[in-house]
Amino acid sequence: MSMRWWAGGGLAVLLAAGGCATHPVAPAAASAATPAAVPEGPAARPGATALRPFDEVVRGATVTPGFFPLWRKDERVWIEVPLARLEQPFLLSANVARSVGERGLYAGQMDASWVASFRRVGQQMQLVARNLGYRADGNAPLQEALEQAFSDSLLASTPVLSTEHPERRSVLVDASFLLGDLPGYASRIEAAFRLPYNLDRTNSFFERTQAHAEMSTLAVRLHFATPRLPASGPARPPVTTPDARSFFVGFVYSFARLPEQPMRPRRADPRLGHFTDAHTDLAAEERRNPRVHYINRWRLEKRDPDAPLSEPVRPIVFWLDRNIPERYRAAVAAGVLEWNKAFERIGFRNALVVRQQPADADWDTLDARHASIRWYVGADATYARGPHHSDPRTGEILDADIAIADVFSRSSRRFFAEEAGARTPGGQGAARPGHEDAQCRYAAEVAAELDFALDVLEVRGLLDAATPEAEEAFVQEVIKGTVMHEVGHALGLKHNFKGSTVVPRERLADPDYTRAHGISGSVMDYNAFNLALAGEPQGAYSHATLGPYDYWAIEYAYKPIDPGREAEELARIAARSVEPELAYADDHDAGGYGGFEGIDPLANRFDLGDDPLAYAARRLRLSYELWQRVQEREPPSGEDPMRQRRLLMNGFRQVARAAELASKYVGGMVQVRDLPGTSPRRTYTPVDPARQREALRLLTTGLFSTDSFRFRPEFLSSLPPDYLDRRTEGPVSVPDAVLGAQAAALDRLLSGGVARRLLDLPNYLGERAAQAISLHEVYRTVQDAVWSELRAGTDIDRLRRNLQREHLRRVAVLLTRGSAELPPDALSLLRYNAVHLQAQLRRAAGNRRLSVETQAHLQDSLALLGEALKASMTRS
Repeated sequence: MSMRWWAGGGLAVLLAAGGCATHPVAPAAASAATPAAVPEGPAARPGATALRPFDEVVRGATVTPGFFPLWRKDERVWIEVPLARLEQPFLLSANVARSVGERGLYAGQMDASWVASFRRVGQQMQLVARNLGYRADGNAPLQEALEQAFSDSLLASTPVLSTEHPERRSVLVDASFLLGDLPGYASRIEAAFRLPYNLDRTNSFFERTQAHAEMSTLAVRLHFATPRLPASGPARPPVTTPDARSFFVGFVYSFARLPEQPMRPRRADPRLGHFTDAHTDLAAEERRNPRVHYINRWRLEKRDPDAPLSEPVRPIVFWLDRNIPERYRAAVAAGVLEWNKAFERIGFRNALVVRQQPADADWDTLDARHASIRWYVGADATYARGPHHSDPRTGEILDADIAIADVFSRSSRRFFAEEAGARTPGGQGAARPGHEDAQCRYAAEVAAELDFALDVLEVRGLLDAATPEAEEAFVQEVIKGTVMHEVGHALGLKHNFKGSTVVPRERLADPDYTRAHGISGSVMDYNAFNLALAGEPQGAYSHATLGPYDYWAIEYAYKPIDPGREAEELARIAARSVEPELAYADDHDAGGYGGFEGIDPLANRFDLGDDPLAYAARRLRLSYELWQRVQEREPPSGEDPMRQRRLLMNGFRQVARAAELASKYVGGMVQVRDLPGTSPRRTYTPVDPARQREALRLLTTGLFSTDSFRFRPEFLSSLPPDYLDRRTEGPVSVPDAVLGAQAAALDRLLSGGVARRLLDLPNYLGERAAQAISLHEVYRTVQDAVWSELRAGTDIDRLRRNLQREHLRRVAVLLTRGSAELPPDALSLLRYNAVHLQAQLRRAAGNRRLSVETQAHLQDSLALLGEALKASMTRS
């Protein structure tokens, strides 16, 4: 069972982290052959020694009764396993309490979970992860065949140390298997640092043990070490530890009882976004598709089923960890309780409850008994996650631990913005293998949005940067919105990256409307700040309330429905997907997730309004305004020397985002998720050719133009580096700063996916096929814009030379190596345009009035293109 969901069938349904994050997959379980997971020495060999009486083994030890009673004496810990519990499934979870603090290795993170059981083999007790990915419920012969076909997984093995207790019929096992690397953390360490750190069991230890009737918890601290650091090579050791050869990682293991009465599952519908537990049901022979998806949801039942509004039998309780800064706790609580509005509509009062962990509590919010929200810190930690563990039999959410990076105070935002990727190469790079897509970048991106908004307001004179209290209201609202987003994940909701498109752009300027309804259709989108252009009316700045989609998704998941009419009622609820305000798109639709390109220009992260292309153009104008005002301002005495530099770079981040939004229009297809027979809408509708040309024009005249990035020399020469920490280097290079956005746009425009869709566009337009934007038009428009100086006969500045090299390098690679993704027609058109470019370069290279730099660039480009064209002929 583990964090939330997985697409495959095997391994113990390691249900991935549901967080903002969207679609986790199963991590590989620690191999049974892993030395860290299997005790060493004679005691581990069956039959090596005779078993000692139970009471003799634990003489002098103290016991904590519970789900599995725990015995402890000094540093030794034993687990008492009732023989009646053998082969009986339970939840085993492993959460990270302490870590390194960089490159994806952070404290306070919900990690793996399994449906596990103990199996006795002679004098060994095996801890087995149960395979629930394939089922044949009600068909005993087929179920037996499935169990033979699809293996369980061994997580660990430990010796049985005692004879059976004469009264309780239980035995003792050595708990030291938990000092092994059960979750496979060493693989993530190696991925982060490119060094094989070894688990040092000698210096690993149990921190504490606790047990209750429903759960037993053991906290361990594991020591990882490497004997030496390489003098050179690809290794990149940690920079946050006193000695990079050694660090500790803490885990909280929970053995928890599964619900004796499984919750009634609820089938998923692709028109809404819920995390799911999936399995293959081979007993249902009448179904063409044996895959079954149960949505993840908490068990929520009315105390008074007949009352229109009732308290739940058991509310969903979120504990606020004591490590949350006190000044943010009210905003965090408000973000949780906002969801009660959606539950009230379906008949629940106080469905969600917030409680504060006492400062002197002797329990950890990371155990499997407390859904929680906690702060965490890392040198490059910038994301928030709202994962959960669920019962794969039914989809019932059993636990959730939301982790939010401390990126909201001004000092933290500035620290993370510069520290991430500067002192710690690799950034977020060490997600749990198989769970890279489980990370939610919302906190990091919304903090960057907050920075940009505050910068714009400050340079407009609407905010006093010298007064920390001036931005506190913004920070509190952003924290509330971030918590709402992550709680949505913890309730089982996926991202909805079309939520922001349901609010018309003109409505965003209406203060009354935006205060009442928010600026987006869903808190599960990555919603940008609502910033008006100078002189325009200003609506609410941020989104901090539930939208129509959020109410709808909660209704589908949690509305009490009589089992006899559940299928009919769920179909009725899902059929509302045709309503414009309930538009939905997930991470795959938005692109950049699991290798998916993202073809729908309405499915985006951090856009706003019903016209993302207009939003992109407005963000470019806001960046230009910011830059203009920054160059005109006189930094006051005592201001942070890095302030001007940060203002400049914040504008470039917006340029990159605008370029990404615009480039999706070229070859774009608007997609809806209607099921057959439910709607006359077509699944795919090509973006209007006129809008595609408009997007291409925005890129070629804005992003590719030097005029968009001209700065006063006296301004650029007054931007110092960080002399103390050296997180920035030397003078700012404008060409280098803009090159990343330009390169990303070129990658998109020259991609195989865009080429295929543009070549197919006439087939989708029917009678309007003559209006289609052709692939040749795109290739020639981009080439002419990138190389416009060749026609004008003028010098080429460094920014444009960089852009031209990027374009030429991509063309040359495609011509010489080809591409499995690029259609043959696209390669032919690339070569056709390359021949045209070659002729232009030859003519321009003969102009001796050009600067030496320009002449050298032209000759170099001509040589590269000539070799590429020769190679393309050989290849073909």
